[in-house]
Amino acid sequence: MVTYVRGPMATGDNFDVSLLRGGDLEVVGRLIDASNASLLCKLKNGLQVIYKPIAGERPLWDFKSGSLAGREVAAFELSQLGGFNLVPATVLREGPFGKGAVQRWIDIDEGIDVVKFGTSQDERLRQMVLFDAIINNTDRKFGHLLISREGELYGCDHGVCFHSDDKLRTVLWQWAGEKITSSETECLESLKSLIPDSGLADYLESQEIKAMEVRINRILETGVLPEPAQDWPAVPYPPY
Repeated sequence: MVTYVRGPMATGDNFDVSLLRGGDLEVVGRLIDASNASLLCKLKNGLQVIYKPIAGERPLWDFKSGSLAGREVAAFELSQLGGFNLVPATVLREGPFGKGAVQRWIDIDEGIDVVKFGTSQDERLRQMVLFDAIINNTDRKFGHLLISREGELYGCDHGVCFHSDDKLRTVLWQWAGEKITSSETECLESLKSLIPDSGLADYLESQEIKAMEVRINRILETGVLPEPAQDWPAVPYPPY
């Protein structure tokens, strides 16, 4: 059985989020395969982070309002609110190219085959499935699964989530149509009560928040995890 433990703005490894908010960002590199500006930076405290400035975002036809950076932060906030602890600590702050999302860098275990792991029955992935269903993730690729050297699972690149239209697209369909567990039901019920006063309105449009509440209610009413849509690509391309 999957267990969710909710805690107030503390990541799974008790990382202090405030460490991301202070100090200048020193750009030390760039992720050249990213579709939007993604810069590897270092803080004076020695932490490495990924900085995604809003100014470097490419316009998307189906995400006409808000910002990708705001949704990155919203994904972290929602992950913490629901006790998933699946998103590296992320804040919205100023940087050398203006305001953007700043996310803790995760040193991954290079020895893990993420495709093999991503197609397994690992229960941590089931938590990711429920999380993605809630945030309406339209781009859960194998390459967006991060397994740290300490064995923690994280997900990254959540800029194209929270759309008010159903756009779930993922490589994680192992539990499609399966009944939700009692702990998953408890998690969803808890989120329903917490979202109104969560502060997510600082990062998301009102219709995006309302649509998320509809998705939560739908899962509770059907009692099953989502299945692939018939009128929308079920898997992102490329899947990695």
